[in-house]
Amino acid sequence: MPAAALAFAAHGMAPHQGLEDSPEEPSLSDRRLLTWDEIRQRTKQGASNREQWLVIDRKVYDIGRFCRRHPGGSRILLNHVGEDATDPFEAFHVNKSSVKKFLKTLLVGELAPDQSSSDPEKNELLIRDFRELRATVEKMGLLKPNTFFFLAYLFHILVLDAAAWLTLFYCGTSFLSIVVSITLLTISQVQAAWLQHDLGHLSVFQKTKWNHLLHKFVMCHLIGASANWWSLMHSQHHAKPNCYSKDPDIDVHPWLFSLGKSLSIELGKKKKKYMPYNFQHKYFAFTMPPLLFPTLFQYHTIYVSLKKKFWVDLLWMLTFYFRFFYMYGSLLGIKTVLLYYLIYRMLESSWFVWVSQMNHIPMHVDYDRKLDWTSTQLQATCNVDQSWFNDWFTGHLNFQIEHHLFPTMPRHNYWKVTPLVKSLCAKHGIEYKSKPLLTAFADILHSLKNSGELWLDAYLHK
Repeated sequence: MPAAALAFAAHGMAPHQGLEDSPEEPSLSDRRLLTWDEIRQRTKQGASNREQWLVIDRKVYDIGRFCRRHPGGSRILLNHVGEDATDPFEAFHVNKSSVKKFLKTLLVGELAPDQSSSDPEKNELLIRDFRELRATVEKMGLLKPNTFFFLAYLFHILVLDAAAWLTLFYCGTSFLSIVVSITLLTISQVQAAWLQHDLGHLSVFQKTKWNHLLHKFVMCHLIGASANWWSLMHSQHHAKPNCYSKDPDIDVHPWLFSLGKSLSIELGKKKKKYMPYNFQHKYFAFTMPPLLFPTLFQYHTIYVSLKKKFWVDLLWMLTFYFRFFYMYGSLLGIKTVLLYYLIYRMLESSWFVWVSQMNHIPMHVDYDRKLDWTSTQLQATCNVDQSWFNDWFTGHLNFQIEHHLFPTMPRHNYWKVTPLVKSLCAKHGIEYKSKPLLTAFADILHSLKNSGELWLDAYLHK
């Protein structure tokens, strides 16, 4: 499930390691003109001496030696091998000029003059129109953050966090006081999760280093999870949303749930049954929402941090656990504070999972069909209708379409770009789907019920 933005070469959500000591730029005589057919042949799965090339702005880069040093992880690059990665590159970098200087060292050639800028098998007109839309967005200044908005947001998180403890300190540890305290802390934690999401996407400050620093504070110190871990997982989700084996948010297929029409039918035909998927719409609400944070996330964030040697994140995370158990343990005692911790984590998890999955699970889930950037994002995302409450409750993830098309856009500008995105969708006959909040929650269960029935039919009859 969610590992609640992207980076090619110098992606900003993880520390900028690995950009030094780069190989020397190849000489002009070493470069060559390439066709899309040649790129596909040289990079296809199973090819002998398979190349790890991708295309950005008509230039062909070999990321084979670099991908393991890539700040956003190797998978994010390898998932785009053989493709035009121009739009993902543009979408997830805030300092493109410095990154492009580094890219020169990976250059192996460029597209021949008679070749289209994008893969001819993709929707070239849509690609062109989206790039014009992005240029308009940049000219309108919609990628520039209002830092005061986010600092005020952080202030309300800190007030709620303090109020949770002060309730117990001044009002005692009665049942009612504990309920009020848990409620306040849960709200604070979920809102902090939305803010760390903004910071991870580099949409709070114009300077990358300030986004990184505050991301550590919010994610590691206030929430108790690794900022780098989140970046690695979330970047893959944004690159290929709802693409099986490439989006970690749907790694629960097939171990816990059967997702998507084609994947469910395939699973049934193979006679595989890891869970009673025809009942998954009934057991979802009692498993994934309340248990994701207290179990999988708690284990996985520590495991990845140790494996990847995110020592700074681990030290920051220790400050969360020390602060929480010292401050609350001194008031509640060992048994009660452990129960308090479990309850608020389950509530926080439930809120997060329902919100994060309402935009994706009901949408198209399949293998990566290597569509253009815009089509990939639009087929996997939907919106929830705007209101003051919905904006606050979801951390503006009710604007999931706009967020996925422009991941570094600060959330306070989503509503401004919505009319332009709707116009693009209407021109190309693409459905721009938006729904009420409760309908979005219900659609999670409806989609699970449908995919479970498809699996059962294929399992029994095909």
